[in-house]
Amino acid sequence: QLQLVESGGGLVQPGGSLRLSCAASAASESIRDSYVIGWFRQAPGKEREGVICMGSRGKNINYADSVKGRFTLSRDDAKNTVYLQMNSLQLEDTAVYYCAAYHNPFSDFCTIVREPYQYRGQGTQVTVSS
Repeated sequence: QLQLVESGGGLVQPGGSLRLSCAASAASESIRDSYVIGWFRQAPGKEREGVICMGSRGKNINYADSVKGRFTLSRDDAKNTVYLQMNSLQLEDTAVYYCAAYHNPFSDFCTIVREPYQYRGQGTQVTVSS
């Protein structure tokens, strides 16, 4: 069983930056080489959408077109934590952001489609407003 805890959300002005964290804990393994990590977001009245993901080997990142060039992921294996760096934030980035994971060992593949994801955190609110 994998547990995910997000943090780092808050209020930021348009054009600003924010870094979200997704801390993972599992009884017998780390996320390195084991779990794909993805981030999803849901704005009020909208469907949840995939934003970005990282393959379990930590080498491949896929982006939604809406965040390409502005968002990126990094991973600290010692802390079992994935970071979502969000730059040039826009009003439409306002949403609850969730990290999610699914087991896919030694893979460079990841998807921002929801179906494979087995685990999800509780979410953190990001509000972009002037």
